[in-house]
Amino acid sequence: MSLKNINTVLASAFILFILWFGTEFILSPEMTAPNFGLSSWPSGDGDGFLIVKGIRDVVLALVLGILLVTGHRRALGLALLVEALAAYGDMTTVLAHHGSAATAFGVHGLTATLMVVNGLLIMRETRKVAAAPAMPAYSVSTVK
Repeated sequence: MSLKNINTVLASAFILFILWFGTEFILSPEMTAPNFGLSSWPSGDGDGFLIVKGIRDVVLALVLGILLVTGHRRALGLALLVEALAAYGDMTTVLAHHGSAATAFGVHGLTATLMVVNGLLIMRETRKVAAAPAMPAYSVSTVK
């Protein structure tokens, strides 16, 4: 299996996972929130913030999906690197609010790190294409 195929499978898995997780936060935040890793449920009307988190995840997944489907592989690699910051942010949030360290590192940290690895692999896959010099175009009038 080629590096491009492996990268495509990994990126597709991230897209589906992030899309699924975000959708779960939108449709049933009360059921999904305990799996996030925080130790307590938001008070009052806090479930609205969970829906915001779900919308964020769905949008992040759609950006990656559009880049994958349209073949913008270098941009996909860069987007994976940048979007990993959201998962690292989730990890930091769980740790800062005395949540589950196992979930912080085992879910959010691992996801972010695998996104970075996938992003770097895609950047490696595309570096020769991006570094290739442009070939001059020949027109009919210049060929004799």
